[in-house]
Amino acid sequence: MVCVVSRTGRELQRYEQGRRLVVGCIPYRYKSGSDGSGEDELEVLVISSKKGQTMMFPKGGWETDESVEEAAARESLEEAGVLGKVGRELGQWSFMSKRYGTFYEGYMYPLLVKEQLELWPEKNERQRVWMDVAEAREVCQHWWMKEALDILVRRLATLPQHPQENILRP
Repeated sequence: MVCVVSRTGRELQRYEQGRRLVVGCIPYRYKSGSDGSGEDELEVLVISSKKGQTMMFPKGGWETDESVEEAAARESLEEAGVLGKVGRELGQWSFMSKRYGTFYEGYMYPLLVKEQLELWPEKNERQRVWMDVAEAREVCQHWWMKEALDILVRRLATLPQHPQENILRP
């Protein structure tokens, strides 16, 4: 069963040295090569902010009743409507919240997408768009998310071959 409502409120939020801990995810998949080369193209899923003015990867508060990997998967489900396998941490960044003017600690993880839902908790608040890495890097508004994307691309490039089974393909 899939959750139908996003978590709200800050009662369960994790903090460390006064900084809110947030977790983000870079949902990705492989699209069959359209140029006939047989090479699969890496695509990542970006979402709009709730106000719809910026694009980013899913992220949100890490809560006290979940592991960091569970938080990453939950944010991808709530904000982007995708399910998949959370990979090894891409890194940790300190950044200033433009909205609140305070520092946050952000953790980023890759999510190999296995299922894309038609209905998800924030469907009416956000748009989601699959795009290639160059496009995503250009539209993503957060420097730390761009750094995480670069790390993911380097990591995937070092793998002998990307996992072929159970991958969502368009």
